[in-house]
Amino acid sequence: MPIYRLGEAPGFPPAAAAEPSGLLAVGGDLRPERLLAAYAAGIFPWYEEPPILWFSPNPRAVLPLAGLHVPRRLRRTLRQGRFLLRLDTAFDAVVRACAAPRPGAEGTWITPEMIAAYGELHALGFAHSCEAWRDGKLVGGVYGVSLGSAFFGESMFHHERDASKAALVGLAWQLRAWGFTLFDAQLQSPHLARFGAQEWPRKRFLQALHKAVARPTRRGRWQLEVPGAR
Repeated sequence: MPIYRLGEAPGFPPAAAAEPSGLLAVGGDLRPERLLAAYAAGIFPWYEEPPILWFSPNPRAVLPLAGLHVPRRLRRTLRQGRFLLRLDTAFDAVVRACAAPRPGAEGTWITPEMIAAYGELHALGFAHSCEAWRDGKLVGGVYGVSLGSAFFGESMFHHERDASKAALVGLAWQLRAWGFTLFDAQLQSPHLARFGAQEWPRKRFLQALHKAVARPTRRGRWQLEVPGAR
């Protein structure tokens, strides 16, 4: 099947038309309207160098907001208040930390163009970060995009053990408190599996996504309201 090549319009082919690898389309740009159209259709960009590649994998990893598994040691860490968790106070710093080289990894998919694009989504109130702070320093975090009652996790980082995990759990707890119904984790991994992430067939994911994006979007700067996550 030939890969769909995007034109000037922000539209996409049906997500179900993706290759077995999940690759659906190439080209286009990272304008806010295209990115938002992609997320609303169950599609996300993932590439290291031009052209831009757009994916809709099958199955899809989903983090259960109602049945999130928090390991006992991490729960104790959160209860002891080792990290101060905040929302949207250092979005750019979180994205840049996620883009930094990691031991044993070659390159990064978070290119300067991606950093700028998600920074613009954040300025528009659609992209958000949850940060873990310790002694006044940013030591971990996670960021992603929000549409309706869906949150699309993009990446996370840590400079201290459990910092990114604490940020992820704090974010998930807050999303559940706000009535979010879907936390997209894109691709399954052993790390996500520890939190109870499930693999959903694309059809099931798209059905849930369609309902979620029909709800109002919580735009603007977020603030943490869940006491147990502070």
